[in-house]
Amino acid sequence: PGVPKTLVYEKTTISQALARSANSYSNSTALNYMGKLITYFELDRLVNSFARALQALGIQPGDKVAVCLPNIPQVIIANLAVFRIGAVTVQVNPLYTERELAYQINDSDARLVVTLTLLIPRMEKIKPQTKLEKIIGCHINTFLPFPKKQLFPLVKKSMYRKVVPTENVKVFKDLIATYSSAPMEDLSQWDQLGALLYTGGTTGVSKGVMLTHANLSCNVQQFVAWFPDLKPGQERLVGNFPVFHVAGFTAVQNMITWQGWEDILVPRPEPAINIEIIKKYKPTFLPGVPTIFVGLLADPGFRNLDLTSIKGFFSGAAPLAADTIRDLEDLTGAMMCEVYGSTETAPVATVTPWGGTIKPGTVGVPVPDTDVKIVDTSDPDKELPLGEPGEIVIKGPQIMQGYYKKPEETEKVLKDGWFYSGDVGCFDEDGYLKIVDRKKDMIIAGGYNIYPVELDGVLFDHPKILEAATIGVRDAYRGETVKAFVVVKEGETLTEQEVSDYCRENLAAYKVPKIIEFIDELPKSAVGKILRRKLVELEEAKTK
Repeated sequence: PGVPKTLVYEKTTISQALARSANSYSNSTALNYMGKLITYFELDRLVNSFARALQALGIQPGDKVAVCLPNIPQVIIANLAVFRIGAVTVQVNPLYTERELAYQINDSDARLVVTLTLLIPRMEKIKPQTKLEKIIGCHINTFLPFPKKQLFPLVKKSMYRKVVPTENVKVFKDLIATYSSAPMEDLSQWDQLGALLYTGGTTGVSKGVMLTHANLSCNVQQFVAWFPDLKPGQERLVGNFPVFHVAGFTAVQNMITWQGWEDILVPRPEPAINIEIIKKYKPTFLPGVPTIFVGLLADPGFRNLDLTSIKGFFSGAAPLAADTIRDLEDLTGAMMCEVYGSTETAPVATVTPWGGTIKPGTVGVPVPDTDVKIVDTSDPDKELPLGEPGEIVIKGPQIMQGYYKKPEETEKVLKDGWFYSGDVGCFDEDGYLKIVDRKKDMIIAGGYNIYPVELDGVLFDHPKILEAATIGVRDAYRGETVKAFVVVKEGETLTEQEVSDYCRENLAAYKVPKIIEFIDELPKSAVGKILRRKLVELEEAKTK
């Protein structure tokens, strides 16, 4: 009720929406960073200063700027400044290793990167492999409301690094102090590319998803329309989703900016930190991956909190258990909305109806102007009836323009405006979507998408490993965790610790296999292809 099937879209970009929010809610809190409050007026001015700094460093409309930051104020300021000058922001995970960083920064054609001062040596090391010209370092203490010396009990002292500016290395704090914060022309254009967010898609190497300002703005407007009783300027949302991930990019950055809500930034999302945030700031919305909610419910401190401020929860990235949904509702009276989508859908495609029936095991119904159909996995022209599982195919104004510099990959998933997700699902009699299977072989651990092909490639590069294959196995806390099957070369010896240490050198921590099993031979097809599904079946048989 109250949600139209179709919307009349306001052709306002996210950076233009910031200027509007700064005018309408100038004294309202935009960003809350460990108690440091930045108003919408201040945020708009900081964005202007950094936008001018980027222009002074030679960034032109259409240029790519990599942003490699956790959830600190600089990530929001940088992204909105890139938007404002008509450039393209490239989201990069700061947990990535040099190999992973080099691939994405090079593939994106980024000319400049904004990152933590801690990561500057890493960026300088990979710079020759990329098109990077400039590096901007952000101190983690720039916007803290307390002295730097009080920071170190909260984070490792090694995370703070002083930077001496050079011709090619600049300091964020110096730049925003140098350039004017006065109003400036907004160069973002509705139909132009606004962001590249990387995804592994269904298989293979990471791909840059091209999202226009229209894609980003329409998806925010679709999501906002889903909650007609929530008013601009009145809500406080916990920023658990990292902005470098599409869920955080849309919910923690774009939607907040559009609505003039308070964004409580969480650099390191953990249950204990969420408990402190609820105590201090009384948020009205608490998004998170399932592990956050499982951890909160397991903590007596959460159950003893005053939770009356919370109006609702958002969850995505992995399925939520029915008892988790029930316990949260019993404890708070607030509703859990499960969201389904992907980087290619910016990301929201379906959501549990706000104020409607909750059906555990489903991910709601399509948002306005979004068509979803189920087609035969072997015959995409054949649409399937209710209850019969097939590939989920999606159409709407939020669908990406394609994969950056990968026309063949784009053609595989975009056909006549429809996005072929690679996910398998079905609709029930009420139109609720159920995800039956996930993208082929993908592992979702703690809300992170992990692609086995990438992990296999790293393991294959080890000089003592003959063959390897990784799969996801059930895990009570992370949903899934990574298990590696390893075949050691004849005459060689290898320990689990050696494999683990090697992976940590080449992969982000969340991708490192937590379980390693040495095996004499991997199952293969007649043509020699490793049968990953057979490994999954063997693993599942062990647990029965």
